[in-house]
Amino acid sequence: MRRLLAFFGLDLGIFGGDGRRAPQDSPTTIGVGMKMKGEIRGEGPLTVLGEFEGDIVLDGTVHVGTEGRVDANITARAIVVGGVVRGNLSADTRVEILPTGALTGTVKSSSFAAADGASVKSELWLERPEPAPRPAEVRG
Repeated sequence: MRRLLAFFGLDLGIFGGDGRRAPQDSPTTIGVGMKMKGEIRGEGPLTVLGEFEGDIVLDGTVHVGTEGRVDANITARAIVVGGVVRGNLSADTRVEILPTGALTGTVKSSSFAAADGASVKSELWLERPEPAPRPAEVRG
């Protein structure tokens, strides 16, 4: 019975108290040969090995594999491109283009890196990360 519940995502022993896996434990993958259109929103890592067209808004890392093709605006904590991406990228921490990667579009992030061999046709906006607020001074 426990395996049947787990199959349907209802085994509370394997999952959390609300019946859902924690986002960091449940990566999402668009597999090789898959083609998807639409909008992806959520938390946790996303790997694109197939094709995606639309918008991605994620509290996590988006990784486009070497065979991945993405035509989308992407907003995420970090974005790593090993395939082909066309669209506007906005990352809280970093955007990285691997040697096999190709990017056409704008980038807004606090860190950007493109490896030797990468193809980048982009407008780049690098912004310093917001400093953490300092605690208020206590005077005695």
